[in-house]
Amino acid sequence: MSNVGGMQRVATELHAALRDREDVALRTIALRSSWKWVHVKAVPFLVSLAFRLQREALTHRADAILFTSMTTALPLLFAGSALKKKGIRLAAIAHGLDVTDPNPAYQIAVRRLCGLLDAVMPVSRATGEQLVARGLPRDRVHVVPNAVDLERFEGVFERRDQPARLRISNAPNLGADAFLLVTVGRQVRRKGFAWFVENVMPKLPSRVVFWLAGDGPEREQIEAAIERAGMKERVFCLGRISEAELIELYRRGHLFVMPNIVVPGDMEGFGIVMLEAGACGLPTLAADLEGIRDVIEEGVNGWLVPSGDADAFAARIQSLLDDPQRLREASARTATYVTSTFQWNQTAERYLDVLRS
Repeated sequence: MSNVGGMQRVATELHAALRDREDVALRTIALRSSWKWVHVKAVPFLVSLAFRLQREALTHRADAILFTSMTTALPLLFAGSALKKKGIRLAAIAHGLDVTDPNPAYQIAVRRLCGLLDAVMPVSRATGEQLVARGLPRDRVHVVPNAVDLERFEGVFERRDQPARLRISNAPNLGADAFLLVTVGRQVRRKGFAWFVENVMPKLPSRVVFWLAGDGPEREQIEAAIERAGMKERVFCLGRISEAELIELYRRGHLFVMPNIVVPGDMEGFGIVMLEAGACGLPTLAADLEGIRDVIEEGVNGWLVPSGDADAFAARIQSLLDDPQRLREASARTATYVTSTFQWNQTAERYLDVLRS
């Protein structure tokens, strides 16, 4: 499960938070699968899941069925009516792209799901509004923000001032006065990475460097932007990195950046990587956009600036360069806020409150 995406991590971590509770009888129908041949396996998996759900309706073993995305809820198009007749409550988590994917056939399916589901728990207000726009009654929308597995990052904040503990693949050595911007995620257009490289990095002092962890279809465009901006000595695409390298990246970074841009049919439903970074004491500078707004509390665990405003991004980074003490205080404040606000035991309780209601 290394390098899993946000939706997959939410599913596994929510399952871990619920499985040991004495007040919940939890039966897992499907949770983990290899990414190999995922596009080939998806349709057979969803068909088999529909039959398994039909059997669930016949035996009425469940009070509620929770789907961890709108995509995995697609079998309800075939089994939903039988389940509802048996009095089984149907609920799903919605993340963003699983609602807004522009495929016309998929959009028809999402609108039908909105008529079948008793409750949907979007991870952000922005995702909730997308559901309402597709016909889900507002009283069935229950926003439940994501959480972060704090055990993964235990003690990282306390080690921020220590020398490097691990060599990060493809990363160069940092100068003594380097100011390290980092980001993590699938490299797709909405993330705004290429835009940031070409429009913000040239406005910053030469000691500011930018490391990008992850991969995706926008990788070539990012590398082309690096070339055009003359940033080959300051911007580095690290590719996929291990869990240990990810933690080291969060620990060594000075500021996490999420420079998202608007892309029709795509959206940032939340952004769990900002919670991961924050748990390590790394505040975020992000575009004031979509689900990001539900992660960043202005001036507490980071700052929001208008999407596409290169001057605003550069000015905020420069202000932190000029005031190291302010950044240290922001780091401590970020770690405290994230670890107290986005715990899985609290989030799991909110899911259960919705299901019980």
